[in-house]
Amino acid sequence: MVPFDFPGEPTPNGYSNVVTIHEGSRLIWTSGQVAAGPDGVVPDGWTEQTRQVFRNLEAALAQAGAGWADVVKLTFYVVDTDELPTVRAVRDEFVNVAAPPTSTLIRVAGLFRPEFLIEVEAVAAI
Repeated sequence: MVPFDFPGEPTPNGYSNVVTIHEGSRLIWTSGQVAAGPDGVVPDGWTEQTRQVFRNLEAALAQAGAGWADVVKLTFYVVDTDELPTVRAVRDEFVNVAAPPTSTLIRVAGLFRPEFLIEVEAVAAI
């Protein structure tokens, strides 16, 4: 993955505006991951839900032979944007902050179960 910056544009906060992938790379898409752990338990609060979502993404990526260094795009669905600093802090525990993936965040009215606060999907290139 090669991140690009736009000259004259402000530097994005925690994501890249554009990335390219190497010719011949295989693309991997995950389904949206929510905060249910392997035992089905949903943790309380934004920090622990976000961390569980990223653990679930990590497991999904690993099944396809990918890891966080391979992620080129993250799409976030959140029920509230007030917790964005928390979401970013947890995300930064997983992604390469020196060359972060592109990112989209969408505020939604709700997810498929009311206890879920966040859902994230990833695209990776290996």
